[in-house]
Amino acid sequence: MYAVIETGGLQYRVEPGMKLAVGRLSTSEGETVSFDRVMLISSADGVKIGTPVIADASVKARIISHARGPKISVFRRKRRKGHEKLTGHRQDITNVEIMEISGS
Repeated sequence: MYAVIETGGLQYRVEPGMKLAVGRLSTSEGETVSFDRVMLISSADGVKIGTPVIADASVKARIISHARGPKISVFRRKRRKGHEKLTGHRQDITNVEIMEISGS
């Protein structure tokens, strides 16, 4: 059984027991969070696709930790001008573990 959820403007394919990193959530560590924007659920009964979301479907997850992602270097250069700029960025992430998928 798996589902496709949307959080933070990105879509993730998740299964129970799976651990993944999503954009920073405001809930504290150890608490349970529910993702209500479920786009697709696949189970033994078949595949259910939402338009765009499935009503009364949710994915429950436990927050493991809050962290920061790897540093990404952004290099900008303008040719023939001598202009170069190097900046970096680290995204705030939340590590979650998928507990269960429930759908109508």
